[in-house]
Amino acid sequence: MIQEFKEFVMRGNILDLAVAVVLGAAFGKIVTSFVSDVLMPPIGMLMGGVNFGDLKYAIQEAKEGVEAVTINYGAFIQNIIDFLLIAFAIFMVVKLYNRAMKKQEEEAETPAQEVLLTEIRDLLKK
Repeated sequence: MIQEFKEFVMRGNILDLAVAVVLGAAFGKIVTSFVSDVLMPPIGMLMGGVNFGDLKYAIQEAKEGVEAVTINYGAFIQNIIDFLLIAFAIFMVVKLYNRAMKKQEEEAETPAQEVLLTEIRDLLKK
């Protein structure tokens, strides 16, 4: 069982997945920082000095020893923008990858003339 586990963990797919998860998490932090620290302040300023992190709707006001119950829709808006930027960046990476793979496949394809000449050669050999 230990040997099987060792083989499972040492597969290339598992290591690739681990690297992808770590890089994805780091990329997510970068995009989150970009949105909250670079993108949202100017947008908030253009909207009259609004800090999106502070936008919330109070369902119940704070009472003695009990915190207020709020719906933090500003944070939700910020998370939507984070998601859209991350999704767009991933889309662009996949698009570039697909373009590179298509180009590689086109280069690997045998030209029609060469296929025909090969078929003719094989027929002549017979």
